[in-house]
Amino acid sequence: MRGVLALFFGRSALTLTLALLVSVFVAVSGDMAHAVTADAKAAPQADIAPFGANLFQGNFAAARSGDTREIVAGDRLVLRLWGDRSFDGVLTVNEAGDVDITDVGPVPVAGLAQAQLADAIKSKLSATGVENVQMYVTLLDSRPLSVFVTGFVLRPGRYTGGPGDMVLAYLDKAGGIDPRRGSYRNIRIMRDNAEVSRFDLYPFALRGELPRLRLLDGDTIVVGEKGPAVAATGEVRNVARFEFRKGEAMGHNLSLMADPKPTASHVSLVGTRHGAPFNLYLPLRDFDTMPLEDGDNVTYLADMPGDTIMVEVRGAIRGASRFPVKRNARLRDVQQFIAVDRDRADLQGLYIKRRSVAERQKKAIEEALRRLEQSSFTATSASAEEAQIRSHEAEMISKFAEKARNVEPDGIVVVGSGGKVADIALEDGDVIVIPGKSDVVLVTGEVVMPQAIVWAGDKRLKDYIRGAGGYSNRADTSSVLIVRPNGEVFRTGDTTIAPGDHLMVLPRFDSKNMQLVKDMSQILYQIAVATKVVVGL
Repeated sequence: MRGVLALFFGRSALTLTLALLVSVFVAVSGDMAHAVTADAKAAPQADIAPFGANLFQGNFAAARSGDTREIVAGDRLVLRLWGDRSFDGVLTVNEAGDVDITDVGPVPVAGLAQAQLADAIKSKLSATGVENVQMYVTLLDSRPLSVFVTGFVLRPGRYTGGPGDMVLAYLDKAGGIDPRRGSYRNIRIMRDNAEVSRFDLYPFALRGELPRLRLLDGDTIVVGEKGPAVAATGEVRNVARFEFRKGEAMGHNLSLMADPKPTASHVSLVGTRHGAPFNLYLPLRDFDTMPLEDGDNVTYLADMPGDTIMVEVRGAIRGASRFPVKRNARLRDVQQFIAVDRDRADLQGLYIKRRSVAERQKKAIEEALRRLEQSSFTATSASAEEAQIRSHEAEMISKFAEKARNVEPDGIVVVGSGGKVADIALEDGDVIVIPGKSDVVLVTGEVVMPQAIVWAGDKRLKDYIRGAGGYSNRADTSSVLIVRPNGEVFRTGDTTIAPGDHLMVLPRFDSKNMQLVKDMSQILYQIAVATKVVVGL
């Protein structure tokens, strides 16, 4: 796109190019507005997976045949014994999971692999005093079965499996249940055109409970259509779209399956009643008796403020690092409990890292980058040569913006200046940092060799820059920042350099577009202050 613009940005084509840019911007803006409107109208449930969808990832479909499959009730075994004991016959595993051998008694075999059968029978024979005996035992019904899978599955068809394979294995082979239309709670087993069993997969997904049904050759598994569904999001452990059977769609039942976190205190319900939008906000305790309807979206919220907040302390301390305090606590309320290393702690350098400030800094940087990109991509040119320069600048700014968006602000709140520390109110999650005393000055950014240099009272800025190898060829020698241990930021002309300071040399941005230079300088300064990092161009 930029290459095309560079070709057309001649003086004679300036008006046409501007018209093209405006038309593209209007078209893109219109598409974005349409997309936003469409998303706003679309049901949020479309983006939430149905509960139980993670069951079908190919693990149940893994083939188990021959000696590896487990013996189940109804299996038939061919057993031959000779030596001190003789037997030749076919045994059926009863409902208790045993086979009954004449003059030996019941032998539990359910759950064993075929390769373990001989050892189980020998152990039983030994317990009855029979030692000198030879044996041959195998499954009579080890031939594969063909089972039809139909209804609301992704790949209906006829699938082959073993006699001991569960319904889940055949559903997995069919690609699983259709997440948009299929039911996880209405699965029927048909045999000779009659229903022999019905499955609900929720007890298995929640508690591992699944009835064991022996499928026969020619059986059909039919997945019914999805029933009423309600989406649960927010402060819950199971974020999903839950299906309900008739008469069960109640708030209490949804909470049982969604499993709200202890922090959940309220519920926001969005749905439709009698063809009109329906919205409701109520305490969690009142939600239990609330009837729900198909398409409802329930968000569990942590809207009950606690009486305490948690504050963390880092740096030169010698004791506890976390303090639960009252919600209205102030800095001095915590300071009196912090055990510091008196020889190392720089108490005047105390500062606070705050999440809310970091979020605002991130938003401000993102907004500044957006303005910078817009200004760069829509800048006009008076000649083809200037258009090529603009194209190169736009490419460089695009790469810079990509790097800049990855930086994470520290959210530093400067609470001290001139040796005094303000007694500010604390927020939940605040991190109080007490830096250690330092005798060095850190030099970073656009210098040849960023490093820490021992502080001396007679050294000036040029001495520290020289100690770091001098300015790089991309340095802006007029934009050198001093960052104090307490988070204060100054330009080098405003103050002297002290022990523990951090010198940051910002990069230079060359352009004939003075607005771009101004915007870029502002962003570089914002990032340096918010992250203590110099992002290169």
